[in-house]
Amino acid sequence: MKKNMDVEWGYSGERGPENWASLCDWFAKGAEFSLQSPIPLVTCQEVSDVKETISFHYQCQKFTDKEFKNTIHLVPFDQISYVEYQGEKFYLTDIHFHLPSEHIINGKHEDIEFHFVHTNHRQENLVVGVMYELRSEDGWFYDRNHEERWDLAAHEHWMNPDVFFPEKKSHYHYVGSLTTPPTAGPIQWFVMDQVGQLNQEFLTPFEGQYAQPNNRPLQALNDRKIDYFEGSNT
Repeated sequence: MKKNMDVEWGYSGERGPENWASLCDWFAKGAEFSLQSPIPLVTCQEVSDVKETISFHYQCQKFTDKEFKNTIHLVPFDQISYVEYQGEKFYLTDIHFHLPSEHIINGKHEDIEFHFVHTNHRQENLVVGVMYELRSEDGWFYDRNHEERWDLAAHEHWMNPDVFFPEKKSHYHYVGSLTTPPTAGPIQWFVMDQVGQLNQEFLTPFEGQYAQPNNRPLQALNDRKIDYFEGSNT
């Protein structure tokens, strides 16, 4: 195998998830990390006694949409929105989605899962997942507050990424990997436990090959620790 950052991969056939590690050395190296993602999550009554968790510092900013790596990505023009974890800032660098959800909660896949990818100054990633149920008549669709301006023709959008999140940010936290090649780790994962409602018309501009099933199958838990944090309504 030759190392090739541009090697083609997909979600079915010879280049599907079960064969990613065999496509190139780069992918094979990433697959060596034992704590792979996504994983199944289960609601429990126990709240972690770890007091420090993630805090969000998002603001309205400009994004563009791009098609690459088998999905649509919303990419910020500037790295000004961030989350803080263990006293360190991780800046938002990408938003993309998977159909259906990659993580499952209580044995259930949701219709869509958005991933918010953040990066610190050492180029380490932290990813936040938010799940939605797609609805035909109701559910959030772009203009949930007055700051949002979506121009799909020009591929320029102004929004606060917080519009994707539930008011109460209860979440799971675990250490995992990227869910696309090279599936490298460790990645700090935070997955919201509340499922939102999204009008399916959100996907209309992205119909075609980028609105097809693109979820990696569930991976082994491997006895890893999963924390749960009860969020507030602030």
